[in-house]
Amino acid sequence: MIDAYEDPGTPDHRGGARYLWWLVARQPWRCAAGAMFGSVWMVLLAATPYLMSRAIDDGLEPGDMGALAVWSGALFAVGAFNSWLSIMRHRTMTRVRMDANFRTVKVVVAQAVRLGSSLSRQMGAGEVVTIGVGDVQTISQSLTVVGPGVGAVVAYLVVAVLLVSVSELIAAVVLLGIPVIVLLVGPLLGRLQGSETEYRERQGVLTARIGDLAGGLRVLAGLGGKGLVADAFRGDSQRLREQGYRVGAVTSWVQALGMGLPALFLAVVTWLAARLAAQGDITVGQLVSVYGYVAVLVGPVSFWVECGYQLSRGVVCARRVVGFLRLEPMPDTGTRDAPSEPSALHDPESGVRVLPGRLTALVAEHPADATAVVNRLGRYAPSNATWGDTRLDEIALNQLRTHIVVADHESDLFAGTLQDMLAPSFRGAGNCATSHNPPAHATQHNPALQKALHTAAAEDIVQSLPHGLDTPMDAQARNLSGGQRQRIRLARALLANPHILLTVEPTSALDAHTEAKVAARLREARQGRTTVVTTTSPLVLDHTDTVHYLKDGKVAASGPHHELLDTTPGYRALVARDTEEVLG
Repeated sequence: MIDAYEDPGTPDHRGGARYLWWLVARQPWRCAAGAMFGSVWMVLLAATPYLMSRAIDDGLEPGDMGALAVWSGALFAVGAFNSWLSIMRHRTMTRVRMDANFRTVKVVVAQAVRLGSSLSRQMGAGEVVTIGVGDVQTISQSLTVVGPGVGAVVAYLVVAVLLVSVSELIAAVVLLGIPVIVLLVGPLLGRLQGSETEYRERQGVLTARIGDLAGGLRVLAGLGGKGLVADAFRGDSQRLREQGYRVGAVTSWVQALGMGLPALFLAVVTWLAARLAAQGDITVGQLVSVYGYVAVLVGPVSFWVECGYQLSRGVVCARRVVGFLRLEPMPDTGTRDAPSEPSALHDPESGVRVLPGRLTALVAEHPADATAVVNRLGRYAPSNATWGDTRLDEIALNQLRTHIVVADHESDLFAGTLQDMLAPSFRGAGNCATSHNPPAHATQHNPALQKALHTAAAEDIVQSLPHGLDTPMDAQARNLSGGQRQRIRLARALLANPHILLTVEPTSALDAHTEAKVAARLREARQGRTTVVTTTSPLVLDHTDTVHYLKDGKVAASGPHHELLDTTPGYRALVARDTEEVLG
């Protein structure tokens, strides 16, 4: 089985079926052993009726107790050996499934790490969770086909040969009847694959929505929107349930036909064999053997149907994994160094120009427009943005991440102590969501850490916790309020102390008093360094050097905050609304 530190290999992401074959090819000897154990096990199941027929014809019917004892002993020995084979088959196939499970988990985790901060921009967290929890298990289960599936084919061929030696008519009925059963179930498997694909897609969307709701429940309750969102979620849940019913309906038919048709077929063949025995064309022992052979065939046919069902679901889930593996991080084709002198950032698409060493605000009618500008200036989206005279995509990405930090107000907070969340293992690591571990010097007495906490008005958070910075935090700091989480994120970004800090709505969840303190302290703390904030709060705008007012994603006006209030009606209407809310 794959070791936790072993390289899982390079997965084949050309399609779902090819990915499943790659999982088999990564453990060929184990899969071959599973196929061998499964084949011999099923063949010996078919040998049992043969041995029983010989015991009847050679021992019981003529009254030869010696022959009866010999054949009965052989029957016992084969049964005991087959019991051991069954154990080995199950043990081997369990290892095959576990290897596929762990290998898939490793390639999914490696891909998530490879995508880094671009992951959340390409796929929702719910999709990743669905892949990691549900799809991986289904994929591993589908590999059952390499053991019992291969054994079912071998057993079918062996039984067909044995039936020819008994009766050519019965052999023809069996050889033609079993494929007919499989063909009857086949179309249902195709329909199941389509229903399962739609169900998985809806499940991923709903899982993502659950995560969003869990993170913003307090905000929704405060705004009075909890009931509205609950109604929308209830509707999505009902649609998912209805799709699940459709999947269940197809699955029930597959399983019913997989069990019912072989049983019906067994009855037909038994009736035919009984008529031949009554006519004297076959012996009583051969009649018993025919019944045993066909009864044994029920197992392989059921395995075929089950393997087809599992394989169909496995292909659907493998396609989702393959789709995830095909995602690519932001390409790093840059070879040039970052500007050595303070230089302006420029986004030609919007017209925003950020002068070095100044506190600049982006005010947009639609907040997404301002966020898009930040993503382009931070090189988290393709653009023609420049830093000085150099395009951002021409600068080596590691240098860019060292000098420019994008601080999103919804960036991830990893579980650990509060100190772990605040003090990244390296400075200027690009988007703050990708920082994990604290450096050794990040202690409660670190002046840089204390300054960052002070600027973000977060000292009271540390003081209110039972163990200060050593207090354990839940993932996403869910044991803190929304405003506290926002201040922790800001403190983490300030602690990185980048040359250029781009922040998205850094004070949107704060009360007016705290927001005013953060705005004043931010200007002082970032004096002489380039800082950009997206906001419509007059408490923050009042401390900025330059404001760019965006309309339909383009700069409609630029200048100091108070000047835009006097000269730009659209800006005044947008900001004055916030002023009224603050005063109210």
